[in-house]
Amino acid sequence: MKQEIELKVNGEIYEVYVEPWKTLLDVLRDEIGLTGVKSGCEEGECGVCTVLVDGKAVNSCLILAPQAQGKEITTIEGLERKEGLHPLQQAFVDHFAVQCGFCTPGMLLSAKALLDKNPHPTEEEVRVALSGNLCRCTGYVKIVEAVLAASGKGNR
Repeated sequence: MKQEIELKVNGEIYEVYVEPWKTLLDVLRDEIGLTGVKSGCEEGECGVCTVLVDGKAVNSCLILAPQAQGKEITTIEGLERKEGLHPLQQAFVDHFAVQCGFCTPGMLLSAKALLDKNPHPTEEEVRVALSGNLCRCTGYVKIVEAVLAASGKGNR
């Protein structure tokens, strides 16, 4: 039986009817239409479904949508700014940290959660924060460089 829930996503309220076993990932993609959040392993191992819930990076495949009610959810679409790319997004472009792009939304949101909590992390802290996000293309070097650059610690 479907139930009505209210989700606050990227500053907007969405009222959706969902089965109580639907994941936040499924609701964001299928009901709300935010396809920047990707579906990968659906076991919480790859990080491509990472979103921010109350500022914390979480795997949306492991959260039931009703559990997210009353919380602030941010997807990659929520990083958009009127004046252009978010500084993290620009750093990824500037440092060639994007290849196929499949992992990029999750990487960016994990990095944002880190920088919001710790604006000037060490390289090791960046690596730990990104450890739940798998990338098969880049080898992580450029991604770590981009996050450090966005924090002001890297070469720009």
